[in-house]
Amino acid sequence: MTEESTAADPGRTVELLWGATESHGRTGLHLAGIVAAAIEVADADGLAALSMRRVAERLGFTTMSLYRHVPGKAELIELMRDAVAGELDMVAPKHVEPDDGDWRSGMEAWARAHWALHLRHPWFVHTAGSRRLPGPNIMADYDRALRIAEGTGLPASQVIAVVQLVGGFVKTAALQVHEVLREERESGVSQTEWWRGREELVKHLSPYPALGRLWQAGGFDEPEDPFDFGLARTLDGVELLVRRLGDEKRDETAEQLPAGRCSVCGAEFDGARRGRPRDYCSRACQQRAYRQRRSTT
Repeated sequence: MTEESTAADPGRTVELLWGATESHGRTGLHLAGIVAAAIEVADADGLAALSMRRVAERLGFTTMSLYRHVPGKAELIELMRDAVAGELDMVAPKHVEPDDGDWRSGMEAWARAHWALHLRHPWFVHTAGSRRLPGPNIMADYDRALRIAEGTGLPASQVIAVVQLVGGFVKTAALQVHEVLREERESGVSQTEWWRGREELVKHLSPYPALGRLWQAGGFDEPEDPFDFGLARTLDGVELLVRRLGDEKRDETAEQLPAGRCSVCGAEFDGARRGRPRDYCSRACQQRAYRQRRSTT
């Protein structure tokens, strides 16, 4: 039996995630049911309250019977993560093709779907980590995000970085909002009410001129929505990068075009002047040449 406090066994976890050892007991107990019950416990009371015993009690089985299907809590959490990620497929962004040219709306839809997932399952954000083993649902969602980000036309490494950037923003925003909700739940006082009761701080604002001015201007009375504002600014940054890449490509193309010399004024010009005759650097020189030909006839 694996202790609940130990790390998940990678090999066993991969087998469970990818269904290599899916089993159904004679009593009707099965892995999917265990995972669903564990999600219910975590949704209601958080990860700290999750245990093999709590899940067994919820299902009406003994704790030992659960271990026939899943080694312990660590592996169970990995299965829970992938199970809730399956909800993302039901609200998958429609804009997923690399060539549809609408990467921004696709990335925004993907981020908002993750945001909603974090609000439904507050414990999910606390399971993040650099060595979490992905299951089929998490892999499918990640692939979907990469396909959307490919529409930026950025290099491969930057496509991956864009997905990490947007996903990281969502996780950070979720951590912040759940911290506020936890404090409100424990204190019984809303965030707004609590800060409104801190009027004694006002007399200490004089050494901080910018803070004082913004306070007086009402900047803290109606704050920007942290998720909407942050997501828009994050995508603005990606869009700026995409535009810079496009400018660089156009500059490179212009540099590669052959240069020519105007037959009228002798000025050198490059092939980027599309639509103009090759012999002239400008429309004015073309008209001058035309007048010269007329005067000699």
